[in-house]
Amino acid sequence: MEEVNNYEKVFIIYNHIGYGEIMKIALPLKNDNNLESEISEHFGHASFFGFIEINNNKITNVEVIKNEFENHSPGDLPSLIKKKNADVLLAYGMGERAIQFFNEYDIKVITGVKGTVREVVDKYLKGELDFDNSWKEHEEFHHHHD
Repeated sequence: MEEVNNYEKVFIIYNHIGYGEIMKIALPLKNDNNLESEISEHFGHASFFGFIEINNNKITNVEVIKNEFENHSPGDLPSLIKKKNADVLLAYGMGERAIQFFNEYDIKVITGVKGTVREVVDKYLKGELDFDNSWKEHEEFHHHHD
């Protein structure tokens, strides 16, 4: 599969969810403040995970759960996200192995995302996400396995 820039990824993902279909977006979070929760800088170190249901391009349900896998093995967190039936994961940074698990689970991953749940989901739905890919320069993401 050839590499596409992040804007094209968002466009492709958005077009796979038809009008009237329910989509679930997963996000790693620093805190539990519902839609005002902040995106965690590192997927594997998230204290909470948010699951946002979207129907007809509107938020219809918000669920925030505590990360029970403080000490996790490779695949534990992606498996949790899969069990919650997420279609898309919006995150800032994560290890390559976690991304591979999500690819195997057919969960679309978009990285470089910062802000609150409300800001990020709103921009995602409008196709206006901003990306900060400087996370890829941090050594911790090159060898870490989520």
